[in-house]
Amino acid sequence: MLVSRLTTHNTAYRFWFCKGLNLEIGLEMYNQSTAGNNTSYGNRLFIYEVEGLGGSQDSEIAPTVRQSGITKFTVPYTRMQQESQRINRMGGRIVAVYPANGDVSSAPAAPSAPAKKEKKKVPTNTYRPKAPFVGQCISNEPLVGEGGNGIVQHIKFDLSGGDPHLAYLEGQSIGIIPEGTDKNGKPHKIRLYSIASTQHGDDLDDKTVSLCVRQLEYEDPETKETVYGVCSTYLCNLPVGAPVKITGPVGKEMLLPDDEDAKIIMFGTGTGIAPFRAYLWRMFKDGERAINPDYQFKGFAWLIFGVPKTPNILYKEELEELQAKYPDNFRLTYAISREQKNAEGGKMYIQNRVAENAPEIWQMLKDPKTRAYMCGLRGMEDGIDAAMAAEAEKEGIDWVDYRKTLKKEHRWNVETY
Repeated sequence: MLVSRLTTHNTAYRFWFCKGLNLEIGLEMYNQSTAGNNTSYGNRLFIYEVEGLGGSQDSEIAPTVRQSGITKFTVPYTRMQQESQRINRMGGRIVAVYPANGDVSSAPAAPSAPAKKEKKKVPTNTYRPKAPFVGQCISNEPLVGEGGNGIVQHIKFDLSGGDPHLAYLEGQSIGIIPEGTDKNGKPHKIRLYSIASTQHGDDLDDKTVSLCVRQLEYEDPETKETVYGVCSTYLCNLPVGAPVKITGPVGKEMLLPDDEDAKIIMFGTGTGIAPFRAYLWRMFKDGERAINPDYQFKGFAWLIFGVPKTPNILYKEELEELQAKYPDNFRLTYAISREQKNAEGGKMYIQNRVAENAPEIWQMLKDPKTRAYMCGLRGMEDGIDAAMAAEAEKEGIDWVDYRKTLKKEHRWNVETY
């Protein structure tokens, strides 16, 4: 804060402005002859200039409201911290603090209340089903290795040329409208897919979006015929260069926090890896770290990933490369159901891995910096809940109630199907 004075007889005029704040210059008149002469902080008074309070009287310190909309408080030094916190709760913003006796040079650093964090702008429904964005398939690559189950593809779409631009964040989804019509001759409805790329895209140029898609295949219970999913089959067989109708983005449940020191636990099965790939790439990929100077992840990320066979570990090489490069910040745990055994000798599912690591996971969940995310098959939910309930019970805590608290704090996030 910079201060200048103009003195005439016993009346002084003080001009002030705070560097780095978008403030109008203020003018205060005070009488020097009545100013306090105390030099001990404990007995001194300070003037708080606050905007955004209006005529609120919800303070123990009586304010004076000036025509400029700025409220002036006289605050004892011993109450500065309390008053700063109270002003913040009331929605006010401290724009200047200075001694009531005019001796600016002797003022201590004022304890300011935490600044209000700007809400992250989340793009939603930039494009809707009636007017979708028409992108183009850039690449369509298989992710399942030889001997694995099913067909899973990593598909990248070109988003350039859109007006407005189809921007998105890690953890969101986009909708795809497959070509053709349904049995009633109507256009197919959209299907939502979790985005598998960071907000900058795989090419780091803000012009692409990627999906991780498994071709749906099941047996019709009546006819016993094999049925293939309409949209998943369309996407898995989409040729490079083909146009594709895209809607969205949508979703706020799975957004990654901006906290560089956060602890992130990820429970995923199959293509549920999609949002976690986006998280991990943003946290650890060299290119991402280079273009995100304001987000240099220093926390801890733990992915517990369930698949049927080793060839079904999607993005395996890249995941293990990140683990090797950041062993203190990233842990990778597999649950390979058809190759590994659980403690009882049965198949190793993701819920078994969670049960094995429940004590550590439980301790992490008690840390306010921890957020847990679950994405993939809905069948894993009950098993994970059972494992966490058993651990919470050891401390006399009801897991269902605790989980509700976590959800309320956006620290337990689930997107299953």
